[in-house]
Amino acid sequence: MTLKLTVENAVQALEEIKKLELQGHSRDDIYVFAHFRERSDDINKALDTAEVGIKEQGILNSMKNMFSSRGDELRNKMESAGLTKEEAANAEEELDQGKLIIIAN
Repeated sequence: MTLKLTVENAVQALEEIKKLELQGHSRDDIYVFAHFRERSDDINKALDTAEVGIKEQGILNSMKNMFSSRGDELRNKMESAGLTKEEAANAEEELDQGKLIIIAN
């Protein structure tokens, strides 16, 4: 089962990640998304959460994302992390508002 949470900042993200761990989720199966790549990288590094990569997306989608807009890349990665196409589109709109999206499998 895939869970999607929306938070305002990294402090709230950490609180939610701790709750997810208590429910049995591993940080290897928790993904944090931010609209800006640098923010996303910094948060994933600080919180020791996974990044969607070739393992989740496959090599073709990973290569495709290299040439996609940031919005397309985010939607593709969120779909690879377990959201439906519609859920990923809605989540990307939340990212546009500066929020963070947490996805746990």
